[in-house]
Amino acid sequence: MRNVVRCLQFLRSRTRPQPWPVVDLHCLSSWSPHRPWLGTRTAVPIRGAKSKVTVKLEDLPTTKKTVKLEELPQGALEPMPDTAEEEDQGPTYPTVVRQARNNMRKFDNCVVLTRVGSFYELYFEQATEYGPLLNLKVAQKKSKAGVPSVPMAGFPIVQLDRFLKILVQDLSKYVAISEEIANDLSNKVKSGGLMFDRRVTRIVTPGTLIDEKFMDPDQNNFLLAVQPVGHTDVPPIAEGQPAGLKSDTTASNLNSVRVGLAWLDLSTGDFFTQPTDLSTLPSAFARIGAKEVILSDGLSQPVQQRVSGLVEHDRRLLTYHAAKNAELPISSWAPMLESPVSLADEAAFTPEEVSAGSMLLTYVVQRLQGLDIKLQPPQRRRDFEIMNIDKTSLRALEVLTTSKEGIIGGRGSLLHTVRRTVTKSGSRLLKDWISSPSASLPVINERLDLVSMLLLDAQLREEIRRDLRCSSDCQRLVQRFSLGRGDADDLISLLKTIETTESIASLLERATSFEPLEKSGLEARRPLRRFLCRFSLENPRALAIRISSAIDEEGLSKNHRKEENESARYSSAAHDVLHSEGSAADFDDMPRAVRVKAVQQSAVEQEMEEEDDWIMRKSASPVLQGLHDDLSKLRQQKEHLTVKLRDQIGTALLLMPHAVRKLTPALGAQSLSLRYIAGSGHVCHVKGTKDVRHTSTVALGGRSVRSTKSTRTFYYGDWTDLGAKMDMVKYQIRAEEQQILHELRKLVVTNIVRLRRNAAVLDELDIGCAFANLAEEQGYTRPVLNESRNHKIIGGRHPAVKIGLEEGGKAFVNNDCFVGEEERVWLITGPNMGGKSTFLRQNALISILAQAGCFVPAEHAELGIVDQMFSRVGSADDLFREQSTFMVEMLETAVILSQATSRSFVIMDEIGRGTTPEDGIAIAFACLHHLHHHNQCRTLFATHFHVLADLAKDFDHLACYCAAVAEGTDGSFSYVHRLRRGVNRASHALKVARLAGIPEAAIRVAENILTRQEPTSAPRCHHDGTIRFVAPSSNPSD
Repeated sequence: MRNVVRCLQFLRSRTRPQPWPVVDLHCLSSWSPHRPWLGTRTAVPIRGAKSKVTVKLEDLPTTKKTVKLEELPQGALEPMPDTAEEEDQGPTYPTVVRQARNNMRKFDNCVVLTRVGSFYELYFEQATEYGPLLNLKVAQKKSKAGVPSVPMAGFPIVQLDRFLKILVQDLSKYVAISEEIANDLSNKVKSGGLMFDRRVTRIVTPGTLIDEKFMDPDQNNFLLAVQPVGHTDVPPIAEGQPAGLKSDTTASNLNSVRVGLAWLDLSTGDFFTQPTDLSTLPSAFARIGAKEVILSDGLSQPVQQRVSGLVEHDRRLLTYHAAKNAELPISSWAPMLESPVSLADEAAFTPEEVSAGSMLLTYVVQRLQGLDIKLQPPQRRRDFEIMNIDKTSLRALEVLTTSKEGIIGGRGSLLHTVRRTVTKSGSRLLKDWISSPSASLPVINERLDLVSMLLLDAQLREEIRRDLRCSSDCQRLVQRFSLGRGDADDLISLLKTIETTESIASLLERATSFEPLEKSGLEARRPLRRFLCRFSLENPRALAIRISSAIDEEGLSKNHRKEENESARYSSAAHDVLHSEGSAADFDDMPRAVRVKAVQQSAVEQEMEEEDDWIMRKSASPVLQGLHDDLSKLRQQKEHLTVKLRDQIGTALLLMPHAVRKLTPALGAQSLSLRYIAGSGHVCHVKGTKDVRHTSTVALGGRSVRSTKSTRTFYYGDWTDLGAKMDMVKYQIRAEEQQILHELRKLVVTNIVRLRRNAAVLDELDIGCAFANLAEEQGYTRPVLNESRNHKIIGGRHPAVKIGLEEGGKAFVNNDCFVGEEERVWLITGPNMGGKSTFLRQNALISILAQAGCFVPAEHAELGIVDQMFSRVGSADDLFREQSTFMVEMLETAVILSQATSRSFVIMDEIGRGTTPEDGIAIAFACLHHLHHHNQCRTLFATHFHVLADLAKDFDHLACYCAAVAEGTDGSFSYVHRLRRGVNRASHALKVARLAGIPEAAIRVAENILTRQEPTSAPRCHHDGTIRFVAPSSNPSD
């Protein structure tokens, strides 16, 4: 433990900034006229002796002795406001520990990270609890005599992102970051002379990440606010009733509760709102994929239980927020938006949207502790504008994740299959388009027109993709600047993105100015002209010129190398301790790159004066140019002083005895150098024998600092004064560079609307090129969409299964599908492994791709717009909520039967299989009957209950299709995956069981049971509602 503490103290001493030498600024005004304020005399406060102050009693404010009852404030007492720092009534801990304790009390639900020099530290019970979880050694911080030691753990500030990831992303904790805030003169007096105050500057939660390195660049980091309004006084769930079961009245009342949704991504500035209800809330949660959900703490118990159950089921962090702080009008959002919401748009927002948006923004302001933000104006999402894919369908169809891995964009998912984007922001937009396909014909056709044009012009497509690869994530870049966090590296990335935008605009302009021979070709390029008109280039171009003329990329690169070397030296100190006193496991815990650098770097103190690396060009401003000229003059004076001192030493050496002088006196004179050593200041450094070193010091009249066997360092007044002047000029240069950087940040924020607009165009072009590449690779075709209720597919195929089969050397069998006005319902029978489930899923995915604006895996596709996509496939249970497999199946089926409309698309697979055959057939037929007669939607209904074909034989808009098995004379068989009209009454389950490895003895028993069973009469449903039994057909596949 002592070794760890010693290591931390050593690193902290190395990383604490060295104080600047004390210089009278008044004496520098004659040679640095560029900043008038720098020439004024500045008083440095010096703390003196304590003094007594006497106050007379009559000088104190007086109050009434008696107060009437009616003068007292009535009602509930308001909570007392939080003070900046509460007095700690416990032991007299050191200042840092006391400040940390006060912050822990104020932010009692947060893990408090306290900045101490170049470290962040945990104290008290938080160090004990989270130190082991973070793999940090917990030490004891000693205090004064009689004061108990305090548990502490810490890590360097450069590792903040690493530990934030563990605390925030992995452990779902709130983290309060307490920074060192330099006290001004008045605060120093109030605090008793303390240099720093430690205040919480930001609270980091899973939904309020900004630019942390552990954020997934391919996904949005959404924070979602849920605000139910209206009729919420529903009866609570009866005691003892399972969580998944509710009375009809309770469920109906809950489903009718209106809900306002508002969500944003602080890393990009995206801001959305949507009105909905509790019945569709699970689908919204699945579509948005928020990392953190905010819920008002003033809701009724049933509504709160319903929403919190949904959040916990999705394993998201749920945060309760005070409802009284959420009642704000839209006009109050203006300071947080890049542009205010117009009065016309403001009137379109529903009360629940306004309430949710206000609660969301007040929560963000509280977490950012006053940090300014600039969000995009809220975009309204409405149910009729998109295809709503419910939560179950997103999972069953594997739109975003695979059912086994559960990773977004995992191999085998639709998102992974179609993703060909080359930018991170394009990938995020693609995920949004796939999970929320458009239901607007103009929007869909505009996307398809772009894909068609890019598919025809392969050269243009590749040139656009080549330029896009050179761009950065502009959405997150500009948001970083809006939060005041952008640095010089971000400016360079923004510069390259602006140059990429101009290059792509030139490509589009050249492509649209080309006059083709046929008018159809000119018409095909109309989408490019629309994109070209959306670009805003003039002001961003001026911004790029300013950045290019100000930032010195070479100096920036040198600065990065210097920081890496400095980091390696810090790591070397820890390496030395671990290597000599630590265990092998401790050494292995260090990152490999750090271990290698630590071995290569020496821990010897660097005494050579390092070259100054500036991040701004000298010509970035007239003031900066003047300061660099002053620095050049001072460096010339340094060179002249060096020559002068060497001559003096050489003259002194000539006066030495001949026996001493012959010991390389020239080397002794020429070895003198003027240096700056951290902790010692500006010194003269000389090498040579003892006599040479002594003579040099005496000849120059210097005061010795330290000596070694071959060197000596000493002070020399002229060099001390000159070095102080150089330090001051360097300080002024860095201050001017920061001023220029601040001005560039403001210039970026001024152009934030244009930059975001251009970034949106680049993202759509990225997706258009990706869809065109996909269509070319996989042979996709353009779908024809209309307002009908037809679903006509010729040669359709599953986009992911086809690729998987081809990788295994197998071929995929295409299938047609003609579900629509005439045949709204397809009843599909066939053997196990016959391809029924694949057929169901591929048709649903084709509709999703088409409405996302992508070409589809089919030879021809004519599709009516789908408003909602539903699926009931697969099996799963939820035992934690007392829901069996059959109960889950029934819950999902209930959602479909109650919410599907005539414009919906439904796929259902093996309904009723979780119970007895008799009950299963009854339930399956009831669902089929309801979908056909009540919902009247396009439905693909797969089943092994072939008796359903007899029951529904008289349905007007139902058709029966089946898959079959081809059997050879030798007992072999093969699946015929192509569907045909008819009913297959044999499931061939024993063939699948034999393939799976069921013992042959068990197979023979099953065959005997089958042969002993006699076929029963088949029921048939008639128009009068009666069911009669008739003999089944002798053909197993009629």
